[in-house]
Amino acid sequence: MTDEVKETFASASGSRRATGGGSAPPAPAALAAKVRTLAPSMTRSMQRVAEAVAGDPAGCAALTVTGLAELTGTSEATVVRTARLLGYPGYRDLRLALAGLAAQQQSGRAPAITTDIAVDDPIADVVAKLAYDEQQTLADTAAGLDTVQLGAAVAALAAARRTDVYGIGASGLVAQDLTQKLLRIGLIAHAHSDPHLAVTNAVQLRAGDVALAITHSGSTGDVIEPLRAAFERGATTIAVTGRPDGPVTQYADHVLTTSTSRESELRPAAMSSRTSQLLVVDCLFVGVAQRTYESAAPALAASYEALAHRHGSLRGRP
Repeated sequence: MTDEVKETFASASGSRRATGGGSAPPAPAALAAKVRTLAPSMTRSMQRVAEAVAGDPAGCAALTVTGLAELTGTSEATVVRTARLLGYPGYRDLRLALAGLAAQQQSGRAPAITTDIAVDDPIADVVAKLAYDEQQTLADTAAGLDTVQLGAAVAALAAARRTDVYGIGASGLVAQDLTQKLLRIGLIAHAHSDPHLAVTNAVQLRAGDVALAITHSGSTGDVIEPLRAAFERGATTIAVTGRPDGPVTQYADHVLTTSTSRESELRPAAMSSRTSQLLVVDCLFVGVAQRTYESAAPALAASYEALAHRHGSLRGRP
């Protein structure tokens, strides 16, 4: 092993000791999700390593750090840095995860379809491909979601005097979904898709309030600006994003990462990102409802009762 690689390992050990131990490495099933999420922010050499281990876990698990570096045309230090970025203390831990992932893949049947949708695909194939892609997006998001960050975000929302949620376009629809859920259990929440209104409300926030930004790209200025205003005024800030290294995270106390699915001409990011964002929103809501159950349950029951006559009035209609 080269001195550079040894230094990288030493640096990793030192940083873990300094922080009292790091978080547990991701489970084997989370590896592919990690690669999809973090690849856009990697250097090209690190992307080659990440793509290799995700594409052939069994083959790469059999390689030494030198062998993987040679296979990908990179250096041993690059392999180690990639392993650390993916959440593993070192390459040895990544190899163990690759071996576990390979065993899982060998024990199950490979999917019979792909997520590529052609212009002339029969509608039955479109349904099957979209269903598979949605399932994969949800699985990737669940596997890569930091439950420590999620728990902290839930605690902040449950105790908040007021919650403002920012989102534009498809993310704006998700913002509305979260706020209507919080309102139904008796919490004060507002969704803002108008950037001017978002900022003017954000400057009124303070400690004890929560501001939550939803942005797939992590770089939507109309979402970042109000989050920064809330952050600077002491509110607890949360970012739900597909880019954990994006600009929005600079102003987020808690970051919840969603799956970054591959885009295509017929299926833009707005579709796949919304699926993963809605999963995170549901996790937040259920967590808050658990923490505030004594008040949430009666509030939810009251909202159902208030609308019961509207649902009942439709019965018997042709």
